Amino acid sequence: MSAMISMASSRGFSGLLLDLLMLMKVRITVATAITTGAGHVIATGRFAPEIWLPLLGTFLLASGSSALNQCQEAAIDARMPRTRNRPLPAGRFSPRAGLFISGLLILFGFYFLASVELNTMTLLGLGAFAVLWYNGVYAMLKRVTAFAAVPGALVGAVPPMIGWVAAGGELGAPLIVLLAAFYFVWQIPHFWLLLLMQGDEYEAAGLPVLTAIFSPRQLQRITFMWVLATAAAGLVLPALARQAVPWQWGALIAAASVWLVMKAMVLLRAPSPEQRRTWVRTFIQINIYALIVTVALALAALGNPQVLQP
Repeated sequence: MSAMISMASSRGFSGLLLDLLMLMKVRITVATAITTGAGHVIATGRFAPEIWLPLLGTFLLASGSSALNQCQEAAIDARMPRTRNRPLPAGRFSPRAGLFISGLLILFGFYFLASVELNTMTLLGLGAFAVLWYNGVYAMLKRVTAFAAVPGALVGAVPPMIGWVAAGGELGAPLIVLLAAFYFVWQIPHFWLLLLMQGDEYEAAGLPVLTAIFSPRQLQRITFMWVLATAAAGLVLPALARQAVPWQWGALIAAASVWLVMKAMVLLRAPSPEQRRTWVRTFIQINIYALIVTVALALAALGNPQVLQP
């Protein structure tokens, strides 16, 4: 705590706040919380007042895990231009301060999940799994295999489950399993497009990367197949959950799926001098697609709850 106070006085409050947000990877963790909210809305059919507990709990857990991961990988981050200005490798936070912040965030995240009245133990189990898998299994696999993103994507399947279970839903209900599977599949091309853009940095940092195994053209084609799988997973949701998704929203998801595949077909072309721009556009497009599916499913659920509250 004293280290944080001294930093605040030397850098100013705004600088400290920006470093905290960077440590929490707030853009990613806000997106994570949104998928939790979607799970809750789909379950309840409304924006229930109690949604804030799982929403805040997931956000804090994800933020704490991200901060802990930066503590684990500060030496690696210091070797990459993209990450060397993060608070820990840049020396603006000490390792002790980073661990303190991450621990506090995780503790409060579990506190808010424990405050949910329904399925409390299941919620805590899901939260614990996400933290242990991301900061334990995935963090270790990143150092030994270039395919770590595949098992690592399991973490992205947890937040919508937290929202669903917090609303009283069963963990194995078909609809939430399908939604969790969608986010699992989406994360893989999401990460591999980042890898196409920044693989040389990961390789320079000493991490095993797919760009050292496949040529850019091969990796583009593999990534396209995962984009195709993401679109198929999105199509499956309204097709297999017809009662939960009225046809208008299913049509929107279907149109978005076709749009994504058509746009991503550029990955099947031979790499060009402007290939980085292609990867950036596809990366943005697949994220927009995930947002469309999330919003469409949540809006389709309004007034049409999928979980009957006890």
